[in-house]
Amino acid sequence: MSKDKYKIGLVLSGGGARGFAHLGVIQALNEAGIFPDVISGTSAGAIAGALYADGYSPKEILNLTNSTSRLRYIRPTVPKDGLLQIAGMVRILRNNLRAKIFEELKIPLFVAATDLNNGRVDYFCSGELLNAVIASASIPVLFKPVVLDNKHYVDGGVLDNLPIKPIENSCRFIIGSFVNPTGYQENVTNLINIAERSFLLSMSKEVGEKAKKFDLFIAPPSLRNYKILDPEKAEEVYAVGYNATKEKLKSVNIKSILSS
Repeated sequence: MSKDKYKIGLVLSGGGARGFAHLGVIQALNEAGIFPDVISGTSAGAIAGALYADGYSPKEILNLTNSTSRLRYIRPTVPKDGLLQIAGMVRILRNNLRAKIFEELKIPLFVAATDLNNGRVDYFCSGELLNAVIASASIPVLFKPVVLDNKHYVDGGVLDNLPIKPIENSCRFIIGSFVNPTGYQENVTNLINIAERSFLLSMSKEVGEKAKKFDLFIAPPSLRNYKILDPEKAEEVYAVGYNATKEKLKSVNIKSILSS
């Protein structure tokens, strides 16, 4: 695919509630006159990407998805194929996504999800939208898989937490937003904490090599202070992404991005 197909591509990593930082990143980019022509996302990045590609502004998405309680999003369930229910986020997306299929989005979107049956990552870019996005955000063990075309899908971050692959050969300038810095964590004693921490470490394993592929890469280290299952500090996390991007753009020739 030719690099001339799209001017600016945006890649959004997974990261649970840390994904609110993506909205701050996009807001800062937009204020600088930088608007993506194509988006690729996984998990939280797929959710943010879908709503933004559907025409919502970053601040509108923050208002739609912000909550003072994690119970708005997730609830404990009887363990069988998942410890928690993701019904709250499903409801938010179902009630607010105007596009029903990828083709109705205002910006082309790729969504990464992991096919458990075949052990591979699939990138959705056409057809039914909602279930592809939910599949991409279904953290294994914590949430039950989503069945699409008789295949069981879980979070795309299992195999590709920075899904640059679908767009790396079709964009002249690619921006990456990564929200999963890792650091020391003391409390990993209960089952949910262990599952959350294990998944977080798995998602971070390839970031060093993949970061080199981006023309502009934003990865705020202070996000390690926020849990991936805690949406209660959404506005703080949004501000972290916003401020990190504003600072990053100080060292970038924005005109060169816009004219690339």
